[in-house]
Amino acid sequence: MFHRIRRRAKEPSEAQKRFAELHARMQGQVPPGIGVPAPAPQPVEPAAVVDDFLPPELRVPSHDQVEGKMMPWKQPLVLDGEMATCAACGAYRDWLILSTGGEIWLRCRAGHQQLETRIDTAWYNRHSGPADATYATFEDCLRHLGH
Repeated sequence: MFHRIRRRAKEPSEAQKRFAELHARMQGQVPPGIGVPAPAPQPVEPAAVVDDFLPPELRVPSHDQVEGKMMPWKQPLVLDGEMATCAACGAYRDWLILSTGGEIWLRCRAGHQQLETRIDTAWYNRHSGPADATYATFEDCLRHLGH
């Protein structure tokens, strides 16, 4: 068995012989198109401008056009191992979390608002989902979220 393997390794196969012959024939040849000057570019007339952007009633405002965002938070909010409670009424669940201008505010069901320094905008963005609607006023958004 090993004698056959050694013998095959010494002798080139038929495919190797054909490849060597082909390689020898093509050694001095140049691929077509090499060394030929490129054709001069043809003048192209400008394409027609098509306004394919969404109509104004379907456009969503960008993040710099929105004054703030809010999301409901039904369960108790635990921050740094402590449960967040309303300073005015003691509520500890059913929050609205508001993100405005880099600040995060908590609003309880009774309407009390307090600045929350333990939450940053990155936390808000991680926990909020995509916006389902936009509203012209703060009160409209509160009505939509049931507060």
